[in-house]
This record gives sequence, C-alpha cells and structure tokens, in this order.
Amino acid sequence: MTLETSSGQAARHAPTREPLVSVLYTSAPTVLDDVGRLMELAHFRQHLPATSETLLKVNISWQHYYPGCSTSPWQLDGVVQTLRKAGYDRLTPVQNGTVVVDSREGEKGNKHDRVLAKHGLKSVHLQDREVRWVPYAPKGKMLVLDQIFPDGIEIPEMFLGTNIIHLPTVKTHVFTTMTGAMKNAFGGLLNNRRHWTHSVINETLVDLLRIQQEIHTGVFAVMDGTIAGDGPGPRAMRPHVKNVILASSDQVAIDAVAAKMMGFDPMSLPFIRLAHEQGLGVGNPSEITVEGLDVSNVNWGFHGDEDTFASWGQKQIYWGKLHRFEKFLLRTPLVPWAIASSNLYHNWYWYPLFGKRRINTMLDTEWGELFRRY
Repeated sequence: MTLETSSGQAARHAPTREPLVSVLYTSAPTVLDDVGRLMELAHFRQHLPATSETLLKVNISWQHYYPGCSTSPWQLDGVVQTLRKAGYDRLTPVQNGTVVVDSREGEKGNKHDRVLAKHGLKSVHLQDREVRWVPYAPKGKMLVLDQIFPDGIEIPEMFLGTNIIHLPTVKTHVFTTMTGAMKNAFGGLLNNRRHWTHSVINETLVDLLRIQQEIHTGVFAVMDGTIAGDGPGPRAMRPHVKNVILASSDQVAIDAVAAKMMGFDPMSLPFIRLAHEQGLGVGNPSEITVEGLDVSNVNWGFHGDEDTFASWGQKQIYWGKLHRFEKFLLRTPLVPWAIASSNLYHNWYWYPLFGKRRINTMLDTEWGELFRRY
C-alpha cells in the first residue's frame, strides 16, 4: 500500500512493528565487505526500491576530521560499493551546510571527496542556490514544526519520491544525549533556520521522521561505530575504538540499539520514546531483533550529560535562564554572534588545545592508518 506525496510520487507507510537491526564487528582490512554483509543482514533490497533514486545523506558535524564525529570515508565507501554491486545505479550523495560548518570544507576534511571521486559521484550541497526548496504540507499531525514555522515547512524538492540512506556515527550529543539516524535528517530536511527548533529538538526529530516516511520510497541507515564518541558531542568528544557497524530500515530501532550499547536506556531518551509512541518505529530493545552480533550485554558506559562551555551557554538560551530571550538572540540580526562564538570556541580554542591530541592518538590505530590511505 502506498500514499502519494504532494508531487504525486509514491511513498511508503510507517514500518511494521517487526524491527530488525543488524550489528557486526569489523576491522580496517575487512570493513568494506563487512558493510555489504551488514546491509544484507538488514535486507536493504526489500526496503530500498532499486527503481528509485537513492540519496546518501552524509553526516558532517565538523569541517575538520575528528574521529567518530562525521561519516567516515570507509562507511561511505562500503555503502556505495554495496549498492553498486546490487544494481543501484542512481546514487546521489547529499551534504548539508549548517550555520557553523561549511559542507564543502567538511567533504574535503573528512575525505568524502576521495571516496566520491573513486566511484564517479558528485555531491549535492543543499545550501547551494540551485537546490530548490518547496513548501510541504505533512499529512500526519506535527508535534511542533507547524508551530515553529507557521508560514509553512519547506523541504528540498529533490527528496520527494526517493530512497534515502542515512550515514550517522555512534556518538553522544549535548542536546539529545545521543545522536544517530533520526537526527541525521535534521540537517537535510530543514533549511538554515533549523536552529529555531533546538528548544524542542526531540519533538522536531519525531516530526522529521514522520515527514520522511511520507515522502521517501525507502528509508535506511548504516551507522559507523568503528570509532564511537563519548562526552559532549558531536564535536568535543572522547573517541573510542569500538569496531562495530549497524544497519536497519527502522530509524528508531537502530538509534535504540546504539543507545543501549552506549549505556543508555533508549526509552528514557525523549526522541526515541516519542517516536515509539507515535508508531514511527520501535524504541523498546525487548521488541527489537538484532542479527549478527549479540549486543544484549554490551554497555560502554558512555556519558551523555556532559557540557562544554559553548553547549552550556546554548542550553541557557534554549531551556535555562536566557530562554525568554531566545527569539531575540537567535531569530534576529544578532544570530552571527552565536555563530562566531561557537566557531571561536571549537575551532580556535578546543580543537588545537584538546582535539588535535585526541586525533593523533586515534591516527595511531588501524582506523587512523585507513583514514590516511584515503
């Protein structure tokens, strides 16, 4: 059964509540083939019609390479290799620019450009002027987006009637405790005013998942946990080699399994619980089938409640003492001060004093050696 998007394209209904997440251990020498095995375990062909164009939603959380922060080159490489072998010949990598990260710099810094050149692909950068954003009226009830954007929700026209594969990493996040497949849509479906939604970020992620299930012919995720991030993510994290990869067509379930592996109770995370309650996927680990690796006793003991000075300040605006000034600070010409302060903190203070040392440690691992070879 299908429903029609506003463009007349066929889209799929919400997933049936029989969630499957595949999880495998991997290594640098075998990771490309392991990604293929992982996707087969999660039955990607059943969820991604080969007749549709397939978007590869790359994650760039920082223009610099920082282990565990953004889509890894081997993650992107393995997914493209697997799709090509399976006959998917309409592949389009999609990069989102943010108010603090330039996607073109990030594509180079994280060596995505090397992978794309290898496969003869070229990214679409969603903030480019030639990308058309169109009004979209969701068919399902929105929790917050219709209130945040009372003049109408806009999405990239190119998303309508396509498959989408999200390429997140396993990491913590200062606003949502952890971030994965669901939050990866945040940078794709919302334009450069998406920071307006941070005070209601959990409800926003649920609304975005509902929209995805209306407009896409298939939604899938391949998550990289070869190096996972703990602490005040998505940038100022402590990277840890974990050697795991995950895949699923259920965006709620894959986030729930990753959250449990990190040491969190998935149903205590508002965006997972809300999505589960809305019937958009399954967040209760007891209802999720895991193929490949037995993760029932995995607990990395990660911390999702840490802040940097920058994130502490942002929380004061979104939920704290400065909340009544949020619109004044973030929806007026004063916005550039917030962008400048974030860049100053992360790029000029934290990165040289703390980040580079952690990067050098990771570059001494097999994954660092693999990164150098790209």
